[in-house]
Amino acid sequence: MAWRQVLDSFDLLDSARADGARVAQLLRQNGLDDVATERVQGDKGSTDFIRALIPGSRGKAAGGDAPTLGIIGRLGGLGARPERIGFVSDGDGALAAVASALKLGVMRQNGDVLPGDVIVATHICPNAPTQPHEPVPFMGSPVDMALMNRQEVDERMDAILSIDATKGNRIINRRGFAISPTVKQGYILRVSEDLLGLMQTVTGSHPAVFAITTQDITPYGNGLFHLNSILQPATATPAPVVGVAITTELPVAGSATGASHLGDVELAVRFCLEVAKAFGAGACHFDDDEEFARLRELYGDMTHLQTPGRRA
Repeated sequence: MAWRQVLDSFDLLDSARADGARVAQLLRQNGLDDVATERVQGDKGSTDFIRALIPGSRGKAAGGDAPTLGIIGRLGGLGARPERIGFVSDGDGALAAVASALKLGVMRQNGDVLPGDVIVATHICPNAPTQPHEPVPFMGSPVDMALMNRQEVDERMDAILSIDATKGNRIINRRGFAISPTVKQGYILRVSEDLLGLMQTVTGSHPAVFAITTQDITPYGNGLFHLNSILQPATATPAPVVGVAITTELPVAGSATGASHLGDVELAVRFCLEVAKAFGAGACHFDDDEEFARLRELYGDMTHLQTPGRRA
């Protein structure tokens, strides 16, 4: 279970004073040495990016060959102060990422070292702007998506789980969390059977998958509708990316306070931890390399979907 880590992370992040330094201090106190934070100024304010490396017993950091999993917490901001007081629904991605890193640190302290490295990245902003979106308002961000990807997507990541509150839609209508099909180099691939199996084990329920479109896997700023930012990391890496959406039955605004369900976050954290264990051990695959090679042979390169596209 990761309840203690979710609660400790929530207490830290549910604050007008939340920042990267406080998060880094918590992680260092719980077994993680390789933690970096950087404050970045944008047009609409500043945010603190934070990244933690949890080394594995056979990971690249130790000179091994076990694959590295990336866990990215996606969000506009933890809060919309001064417009709204308190932790907003949109902050669930950062909460899940920080809790995942915290639990992995505690596991290391207790002698449970994963085979592969895990890199956790997110950003900490307690006073982000809001923005219009249908069917309910979104949280904005003080920095643009391209900068966010540069800070959070690491070339050492061999696969990525991108966690994001995905409540402001009518696409996925259930409480808990859902995963996306695998996205890789402009292709929307089949849903990973390994991830479905792990999700079933963690939840004890039927696995849930949310629908995505070609628009969702293109970069922000091209004028196209996006479900949200959950698959934006896929525009900045050749590695396979799967979205982990924290969901609700009915549309909930990202800027809504009092709308985070910590039980759902804890489920998502446990899922990410189980994926990290299996992926580093070579027992979990996000995609089929042979099938992907055949797709490219038959239909060509699709990496143009990772770019802003043609400009008139």
